[in-house]
Amino acid sequence: MGVLSTIGRLFAASGFAQITWQQGVMLIVSFVLIYLAIVKKYEPLLLLPISFGMLLTNLPVSGLYTPELWSNPTNIDFEAVLHEGGLIDIFYIGVKLGVYPTLMFLAIGAMTDFGPMIANPSSMLLGGAAQFGVYICFIGANLLGFTPQEAASIGIIGGADGPTAIYLTTKLAPHLLPAIAVAAYSYMALIPLIQPPIMRALTTKREREIKMVQLRKVSKAEKIIFPIVVVVLSVLFLPDTAPLLGMLMLGNLMRESGVVDRLSDTAQNALCNIVTILLGLSVGATAYGANFLRKETLLIIFLGLAAFCFSTVGGLLFGKLMCWITKGKVNPLIGSAGVSAVPMAARVAQTEGQKANPSNFLLMHAMGPNVSGVIGSAIAAGFLLRIFG
Repeated sequence: MGVLSTIGRLFAASGFAQITWQQGVMLIVSFVLIYLAIVKKYEPLLLLPISFGMLLTNLPVSGLYTPELWSNPTNIDFEAVLHEGGLIDIFYIGVKLGVYPTLMFLAIGAMTDFGPMIANPSSMLLGGAAQFGVYICFIGANLLGFTPQEAASIGIIGGADGPTAIYLTTKLAPHLLPAIAVAAYSYMALIPLIQPPIMRALTTKREREIKMVQLRKVSKAEKIIFPIVVVVLSVLFLPDTAPLLGMLMLGNLMRESGVVDRLSDTAQNALCNIVTILLGLSVGATAYGANFLRKETLLIIFLGLAAFCFSTVGGLLFGKLMCWITKGKVNPLIGSAGVSAVPMAARVAQTEGQKANPSNFLLMHAMGPNVSGVIGSAIAAGFLLRIFG
């Protein structure tokens, strides 16, 4: 009897006896995302840590993440987090304080070549047009009863920029961070599934076949001056963009100056990889079953998808307009790359262009709108923060 009672107590204290149906659902979702990351290779660098963080947080009694410590997002007891929290709670502090998003922008800047955008300044218009979904979704979320601050945080998902979405949400609507962060990063990872049907629906085969002329060579001086000018003008106009755009342009200046190769290499590789792991695990861990599976969360995920789709539509339609104005010299597909998921969206444009015309090479042309979308989403976030912050 003693052995049986001991086994019974062990089982009662195990996760098997304490798992809820919400946690079970989220475990299934995490398995699906892990499958997409490993088998389908849908941006595994993002999707794998996110899905595994989701898996860990929904294993009962694991103690890795404690949602109760974050239940009051406007008054977090960080001392309690440090003393009572689990491993992922400690990682999550970097999300709440906005450290990871700005460090990620530093890494992105160090990896980004703004040459295609400098060579073709009109591509900046495509990056701006692809922010269309941000404002459409903001209006839609407001009409559905969300506050302006919440609607702004939901709308920024349309920029397809995870760090920007996290940064803005921590400032305006921190209680929505779990749903918005998971939605933003999941849609970024699923770009190869989401964008192609929209691209094929809004463009003709003849438009997708258009071959564009080779871009001019951009001088080193132009590449060095560009980040300095952008950060000065942007921050003077919208001071709230300073953390994101400041780090983005610092990273890019380190890359283009050629005098700090060690720092640039660290930002591009070691720093980027470390922040990706910590950010992915932290974001995934916020998808805790009891808090995540709510009507509000599902509505945010739906609105985020709508925002992302409308941003793709905005870029494509402006691409079609430029195609008409230039009498067929611009392939509208590059407009879809105006969302700021670098370089995923540009690669999708390249793939669709080659399907229509195997000799087509759109990657560098698509990188212009793609990198301008990074700047565009940061400016959109700064604008919303200035208005509603």
